[in-house]
Amino acid sequence: MKNRLFRNSFWLVFTSLIFLLFSYSSPDKIQETSSTPDLEIIRKRIIDDLLEPSINEQKIQRLIQSINSDGSWPGINYKDTTKTGFQHSIHLENMLDLARAYKKQGTKFYQNAEVKKTVSSAIDFWIAHDFICENWWWNEMGTPNWMINTMLVLDDDLTDTQKTGGARIASRASLTGFGARAGGDFVPIAGMVVKQGLFKRNDSIVQKALKVMTDQIKITTDRGIKPDLSFHHRVDNVTSIHSYGTNYVSSFAYWTVKTAGTKYQLPDEALKLLIDYYLDGICKSMAYGIYPDPGARNRDLSRKGDLGPAGTDIPENLLKSSDYRKKELKEIIAIRRSEKKADKTWDRYYWWSSYFVHQRKTYFASVRMHSARQNNVEEPYNEEGLKNHHLADGSNFLSRTGREYIDIFPVWDWQKIPGTTVVQKPALPHWNQIAKKGLSEFVGGVSNGEFGAAAFDFKSPHDPLKARKAWFFFDHEYVCLGAAISSSAEYPVATTLNQCLLNKDVVVKTTDGSQILSKGEHNLKDVSWVLHDSIGYFFPTPVSANIRNTTATGNWRQITHQSRATDEPVQKDVFTLWLDHGEKPVSAGYAYIVVPGISSSSMQQYSKTKNIIILVNSPEIQAVQSKELNISEVVFYQPGNINLGNNIILTTSNPCMVMVKLKGTTISEISVSDPTEKLSSLQLFVNIPVIVSGVNWHSAWNKEKKESTISVDLPQAEMAGRTAVIKFDK
Repeated sequence: MKNRLFRNSFWLVFTSLIFLLFSYSSPDKIQETSSTPDLEIIRKRIIDDLLEPSINEQKIQRLIQSINSDGSWPGINYKDTTKTGFQHSIHLENMLDLARAYKKQGTKFYQNAEVKKTVSSAIDFWIAHDFICENWWWNEMGTPNWMINTMLVLDDDLTDTQKTGGARIASRASLTGFGARAGGDFVPIAGMVVKQGLFKRNDSIVQKALKVMTDQIKITTDRGIKPDLSFHHRVDNVTSIHSYGTNYVSSFAYWTVKTAGTKYQLPDEALKLLIDYYLDGICKSMAYGIYPDPGARNRDLSRKGDLGPAGTDIPENLLKSSDYRKKELKEIIAIRRSEKKADKTWDRYYWWSSYFVHQRKTYFASVRMHSARQNNVEEPYNEEGLKNHHLADGSNFLSRTGREYIDIFPVWDWQKIPGTTVVQKPALPHWNQIAKKGLSEFVGGVSNGEFGAAAFDFKSPHDPLKARKAWFFFDHEYVCLGAAISSSAEYPVATTLNQCLLNKDVVVKTTDGSQILSKGEHNLKDVSWVLHDSIGYFFPTPVSANIRNTTATGNWRQITHQSRATDEPVQKDVFTLWLDHGEKPVSAGYAYIVVPGISSSSMQQYSKTKNIIILVNSPEIQAVQSKELNISEVVFYQPGNINLGNNIILTTSNPCMVMVKLKGTTISEISVSDPTEKLSSLQLFVNIPVIVSGVNWHSAWNKEKKESTISVDLPQAEMAGRTAVIKFDK
């Protein structure tokens, strides 16, 4: 801790010195050079864009009347420059609002002398004090962005001193700065540098920044777009697809539109890759392509409104810039505008992020895990996400509407995250203990793009707890299995099925019949199924279950120390369903089937269908079969064999994951993956003839042994962990 404080203090002093150096080395006057007609076109487009928002006349009048004589505003704490403070952003926002009001034609305040005097005074105040935050982001991104936008809007209405001082502050968004690292921040920073070049009318700056921006659009094993089309901002291999990864594509898409038809136009190949990443990476990790999955979030969950529906700006900008995958971009726009019903299905495993998603027409589900190849979660940077300890411990979020978890997090029980198996401690460890390296090598998924499974040889980095957890996804349901749950902790261990916003009744079926639960906390025995919000939780063998359907209280300050968070009480009605494995469990387990989009009467009927067969749930093998689909999904934690029905025996030579699709008594498709990401090949054995071969695989039938050997070359290098799909029938 002391070393971390020393490093933070060192970097604060170091960056402050650098900023002072910039101050003294900056020219006294902005030199506007080498402008071109195309540069002026882009410049006008940017300024028009900045002037587009409507003017809040009441706010502008209030800012004029309340500004202090020195250019500051009352109510802003200008002294607090800490990471969790810095209310100075309010001042910066006020500056741009005033500039917009003064320059926007047709408004009450256009060319208004009082507005000009107010904004000029506010700019002078900022330049004179040059506020530096302990959080580098404000110094190199936040403040420079507000400043350069304000300067572009005001342009010639700035004094020479304001142009010089403002440009000095804006220039801290630099291609060589601390924050300009490959990954999510680099492209937005490059965009700010382009704006600096536009303000100075400097063709060289604009061209260089756009070139650097374009060079960032690539597949990489470092920071950025990963080979599986997930996104990592840092080298911890933690997913950041809905934060930095979305900012990355948003910035580039914005500039593709602004540079279109000019000599600065961005290249098609980079744009095509960006569209692939957006549609197959970002959108497929969102419920219906609309709502960001909580399972792919990090500290963002501690920000109010974080899980709201995505807008159409990004796909609209991409669509304006390219005809590539035009139909799909139009479709995502129509879906987000409620002009078209979302009806696409997909199944995808992001092997670089240990993250699995499954979309059907009526529900979206995900699984987030961690392995020895990555950290469990992102650090609580800037003291946000203070209770994220177990977010990646096999979290299983389920959405029917996409709104099940919106702003629930201040009142959440963070040791009962959906899908996780967690030691129920009196309190979570300190937030500086959240991010830890994963401990398990066997973590992965198998997917043919339509169906799939995820598996987690779970070893908690926080508690003396182990479990083998797996999820098997089909059309109308998915199955969750747990085995070998063991803990030496002094506290109970619980597996949580769900914890979401309460929506109307909770119905429970026990040996005594079905009943609607009154609000409160319930410990029930012999539970066959539970129904809430049209989602059924079916137990093949009746269990003791715990349900809480009551009002929970908390506050945002408990999960973030940012100044916008208060300790004002937040109350929400919450539904929580969990299984208690007791203290110090040894080889405990669970099995349940989740059936989204079902009624109470249909649940009664579903329990009799026997469509889903749990073949095995042991420490060695976990396997489930859908009779309707003729698909079996199997997790082999060690070499072994399993009977798939019809006297078909599948055997494997190595730990792996396998999905087998049958057609009568023959195999039509096999999908296989290596969760350890270490194998170059593996062998499968089946007791029926398989005499065909294909690319990267071959088979041979041994008449004497009555056994076929199927040898599969597995994806390697950056593709290790990806599923190899073998199709037998053409």
